[in-house]
Amino acid sequence: MTSSMLHVDMDAFFASVELLRNPELIGKPVVVGGTGNRGVVAAASYEARSFGIYSAMPSRRARRLCKDLIFISGDYEYYVQVSRRIMTILQSFTPLVEPLSLDEAFLDIGGVRRIHGTPEAVAHKIRNTIFDKEGLRCSVGVSVNKFLSKLASEHAKPKVGENGPIYGDGVFILEQAEVENFLDPLPINAIWGVGPKTRKKLNDLGIETVGELGRVSEGTLVSKLGEAAGKQLWRLARGIDNREVTIEREAKSIGHEETFSHDLKNKDEIERELVHLVDAVVWRLRKSDQKCRTISLKVRYPDFTTLSRSYTFSQATALSSQMIEEAKTLLNGLDLTPGIRLLGVAVTNFDRDATQQLKLGEDPVSVWENMEGAVESVRDRFGVSSIGPASMLGSRGMRVKRKGEQQWGPDKDVQLEK
Repeated sequence: MTSSMLHVDMDAFFASVELLRNPELIGKPVVVGGTGNRGVVAAASYEARSFGIYSAMPSRRARRLCKDLIFISGDYEYYVQVSRRIMTILQSFTPLVEPLSLDEAFLDIGGVRRIHGTPEAVAHKIRNTIFDKEGLRCSVGVSVNKFLSKLASEHAKPKVGENGPIYGDGVFILEQAEVENFLDPLPINAIWGVGPKTRKKLNDLGIETVGELGRVSEGTLVSKLGEAAGKQLWRLARGIDNREVTIEREAKSIGHEETFSHDLKNKDEIERELVHLVDAVVWRLRKSDQKCRTISLKVRYPDFTTLSRSYTFSQATALSSQMIEEAKTLLNGLDLTPGIRLLGVAVTNFDRDATQQLKLGEDPVSVWENMEGAVESVRDRFGVSSIGPASMLGSRGMRVKRKGEQQWGPDKDVQLEK
């Protein structure tokens, strides 16, 4: 097998983008994330990482670790724009690019090696091109499959020094002949799918490293973890991964959730926030030219207990009026007296080609479709905050939630409209 699979991973992507926009912060401990007590760190500069700060860490804890920490609440839409430009650069090397998130992607360069050279040469060309055009650094792992190339890119990452990053050449090649020696000493949580629960089950079997996992029979893993997980871990422990690069990955769900700066206890206030969330989800659903059959509600209480409820429509829909009605019904079935820390709405079971049964006389669904279509046209022309449900109107105008807003928890100054 030839090493023609690349995993490109941007280094501290959100933080690095912000340092480009704010060069006076270069060399200082900077994080992007929710600035409030309920926020989390999305990305940390290498100077911040030297204090033990990492992504997904609660913002409050990060502040305790570094008293001089600089918080930036983030600009998700701008990160999306930068990501698109980076993905365009990657596609200039090969059409086989599979984005995993805004800051990482798999590339299959097996068919373009005669054009661009060896995998190592391609990896360095990618790094240099991204840096020249965007001023951002990335790490590239090269190996024979997705799993191994992702592990290789981790190995290529800059090291955390006392005063900032320690850069290597940013490329790591993992050849087939080196796989066993590379995998053996790694902790088992280096494997996809090994979270805290799975790790404990494996630890109970005396398994601490990937090498030890690789010496366990497939049957033992299946009996302990179930057929799907057991077989998958057995393969990955041996470096086996037959997945190909998928160019187009259609979203299976569209969702929006928000953690509030204080627990919501007033039902009217909760319902107003629910309308905001449904509006945000339906906007994205309609822009994707799809309809959905299922809407789901997610509620997290102050003690972190999380409940989910869902409803499936008889016909696929993209009407916010229908979804608001069913979301409120789902909400009414839950106990709101403890207060709500987080509220979320998601839609699934998409149907791009859904048809509507014709009815005699005036069809209420058609009336709502025409009205919501008119609202969408107004928003397209005058902006998303130009029109919307009355409950979204506050003292500062129409407050519209959009993808990426409060992506990492509430900021210090977030106040809900009354």
